[in-house]
Amino acid sequence: MELREKIEAAFDDHKAICIRLQSEYPKYNWVGFYWMNDADQLLELGAYVGASTDHTRIPYGRGICGQVAESGEVFVVPDVHAQDNYLACSIETKSEIVLPIYKDGKLIGQLDIDSHVRDAFGPNDQALLEKICEEVASALE
Repeated sequence: MELREKIEAAFDDHKAICIRLQSEYPKYNWVGFYWMNDADQLLELGAYVGASTDHTRIPYGRGICGQVAESGEVFVVPDVHAQDNYLACSIETKSEIVLPIYKDGKLIGQLDIDSHVRDAFGPNDQALLEKICEEVASALE
């Protein structure tokens, strides 16, 4: 089974992760997965919970998620309104964290979380979410 098929097959599991994170961490107002489409240089929205978004396909380099697609590094944004390259999904969003997901050393996706609270994501959040990203990647074997 190709990686893309594995990701699609795990959609329900990814949705469950989103639901659980949002229910256990009330400051996580939008939780979702984006997956890399290197052929088209786009991120494609997978499972998510929270308000609907028009950002179902994001070009690499555009917005916080697009920047992580290029850098491959965690991006914590304490105040989204201070970012020039921010793509607004909701006027209520105040902060965001985007974490890359790697499989066998290749960037395959990311976990994106928005909060209606300014500076919502600290080191404990980041550590927890990095572990979840590792587990998601491991499950795609």
